[in-house]
Amino acid sequence: MLSDVMEDYLKAIYLLQRDAATGTTSGDPPSEAPVRAERVSTSAIAERMEVTPPTVTSMLDKLEERSLVEREKYKGVRLTREGETVAIEVIRHHRLIEAYLAEALDYEWTDVHEEADRLEHHISERFEARIAEALGDPTVDPHGDPIPGTDLAPPEDVPGHRLDECEVGDRVVVQRVRHRTDEELRYLAEAGVAPGTELEVAEIAPFGMVTVTGETGRQSLPAEVARQIRVAGVAVTRE
Repeated sequence: MLSDVMEDYLKAIYLLQRDAATGTTSGDPPSEAPVRAERVSTSAIAERMEVTPPTVTSMLDKLEERSLVEREKYKGVRLTREGETVAIEVIRHHRLIEAYLAEALDYEWTDVHEEADRLEHHISERFEARIAEALGDPTVDPHGDPIPGTDLAPPEDVPGHRLDECEVGDRVVVQRVRHRTDEELRYLAEAGVAPGTELEVAEIAPFGMVTVTGETGRQSLPAEVARQIRVAGVAVTRE
């Protein structure tokens, strides 16, 4: 049996490897892809987990003893196949729980992440299967993140573009909103920006604000926030 903290580390390493494999920076919406070839540094893991590098080193020793990670001096760490499978299973649990909270228990999509963080380590495979069945085997969670399948293969990426990559006049549908903080998600919800909503890009300011119009009217979003939003269905109006 693995501890909750061990599973959290495996998930963090998986997400960091994914970002490295796809060239994603910390400010970009994540992209799903096979990630085992990429290594990540102790400092990157420490930043993601909000702990000190010595604490990470101690945990990596334990994970390596269990053949869940591979380390190479000065080159970083990566998950073994077994470690990747554990990480993806935790992510599947997390995103299914988020979907269940939103669809069956009427949680706001902005409030499901922390609850799922608490529960993701503690559900059985039977309970996971019952959630998936009750929801009709959903493919995305309330934020638009892809839910891994029962084969625990890395899920396919959500199609589309970042909102900050659009141009004035583009009409788009929000596909995915990256979770960074609950406060940021609530800000977007109040602005009428959520998965499934339709927007039109009204203005892109040279200093980084992206202004959109939607059901709630005109809203200006900082570029850093717009970068977390993936959209599709772009109507190209430029010549």
